[in-house]
Amino acid sequence: FIWSVHCASMLLRTASNLTKLQRVCCTRPSAPVLRSHRATVHPAASGRSAMADLQTDASTYHMGLNTLRISRKALHGGLRSRVLEVLRKDLSGGSTTGMPGVLLLQAGGPFHVYSTDGELTFKQESYMHYLFGVQEEDWYGAIDLNTGQAHLFMPRLPAEYAVWMGPLQVPQDALAKYAVDSVHYADEMSDVLKQLLAAQGSKGPKLGPLFVLAGINSDSGRPTLRASFKDMQNEFEVEPDAKVFQVVTNCRTVKSPEEVAILRYANVVGSAGHVKMMRKTVPGITMEYQLESEFLHHCYANGGCRTYGYTPICASGPNGATLHYGHAGAPNDREVQAEDMMLVDMGCEYYRYGSDITCCWPASGKFSQKQRLVYEAVLRAHTAVIAALRPGVAWPEMHTLAYRIILEDLSAGGLLRGSVEDMLAANVGALFMPHGLGHFLGIDTHDVGGYLPGNPERSTRPGYKSLRTSRSLKCGNVITVEPGCYFNFPALLNPAFENPAVKDFLVKDAIMAFVGFGGVRIEDNVVVTETGAESLTLVPRTVDDIEAVMAGAPWQGKAL
Repeated sequence: FIWSVHCASMLLRTASNLTKLQRVCCTRPSAPVLRSHRATVHPAASGRSAMADLQTDASTYHMGLNTLRISRKALHGGLRSRVLEVLRKDLSGGSTTGMPGVLLLQAGGPFHVYSTDGELTFKQESYMHYLFGVQEEDWYGAIDLNTGQAHLFMPRLPAEYAVWMGPLQVPQDALAKYAVDSVHYADEMSDVLKQLLAAQGSKGPKLGPLFVLAGINSDSGRPTLRASFKDMQNEFEVEPDAKVFQVVTNCRTVKSPEEVAILRYANVVGSAGHVKMMRKTVPGITMEYQLESEFLHHCYANGGCRTYGYTPICASGPNGATLHYGHAGAPNDREVQAEDMMLVDMGCEYYRYGSDITCCWPASGKFSQKQRLVYEAVLRAHTAVIAALRPGVAWPEMHTLAYRIILEDLSAGGLLRGSVEDMLAANVGALFMPHGLGHFLGIDTHDVGGYLPGNPERSTRPGYKSLRTSRSLKCGNVITVEPGCYFNFPALLNPAFENPAVKDFLVKDAIMAFVGFGGVRIEDNVVVTETGAESLTLVPRTVDDIEAVMAGAPWQGKAL
């Protein structure tokens, strides 16, 4: 893989910034474990193999030259240790030495295309990836809560599978790859679990407790994958403990420095992909899906990012008013026009950790007066929120801050009239920004933990009810900051013109000038530090920078 000069320089900062991350995050690794390979000379030019000087061992994940190298032992070992510490503290009376039981997780299975034998690209179940980093389907993972040891159980595949899948792993291979304490075949799992529990002193016809995760994802409303296997209920005291689920989920909301480094890498790659799309925009020629293709190709070919966390949104002109444009019924299939404002929301995944970046730019390369008005209102809100973030800040307060600034600037532009405070009380902001300000980011795009028990409940107010968390932020949270301003006439503005609660705030003639405009959203991925926040996203944000980049100026990336 050959990186352009600006991509290479940003990637090298991924490694150098790890030391900085160790200072600003609340938990610190014992040693740096995520590194990018230097990007100065392509090995082929010196006659060496592209893999010749990658210093890796069996437990290191990477996708080749210039991609981030990740020590599974350090990353997942550290995460398991942290979960174990909190479980013992919260569920075992503050014990730091051990607690009875085994925690069992189950990996995901193949994604079949309906009734066919065709399979979509596999992604590991999120909790299984978080604690073990296993890439393959149909495995199990167990943590002995007394000793802290980690054990994996792999399917025993028939020998003929090697014809289709290549050499089959054996437990010894997996032991080195995943750096756990033992690996067994899944058909041996029941016996091994009994041995672990018996060693803790469990007796009786059913040994236990065997904990499995049991909870609901607050974003999707869907249950997590609950581990199960043949005769489990007959042979073990199974505890589908919601408290265990809550502990593990809460741990996922605070990222370790190693996790932040992977998210930073996904932002470096994704940011460069957005810059490429800006430069490839040619009104009257470019189709939306062609920009999507440029982004996906860049992230895979240059960053080793094979997958992405959500359907790419490449909205031109009026399509930008549809929050999740790009779905099957509107598959990024419009031709870009010169007067369009582009709204492009795309991210990539590396080692299951993703970026989620939204950029807007004028298709013509130059902002019109209307485009500048809306864009700079959203940018001012975006910048103010990031500047205000720090531990202890309540996320709904940041949502209000974004509303206030956008309403102020729309008022200054002649689209609204009256008191901004009265507008806030009347929920006028939700007419222009109906979605929440942002969401946790990590292994999942809408990462878990937004509405766990003990945290503020979801609001019922317009706009606020779409917030994916109402928590006060902590050091180590990674969250998106994505204020927006949209002109959705059929669903929002036309009814509002007739609504006595809000119509007097709206300058109808001025707003009607934005029919067909679409919208603006600006989204960075931000890590909360001990004293503030840092954006991981490296894209042009100011009007001057965007116009310069679209005119061909170099872009090295400027972090907020």
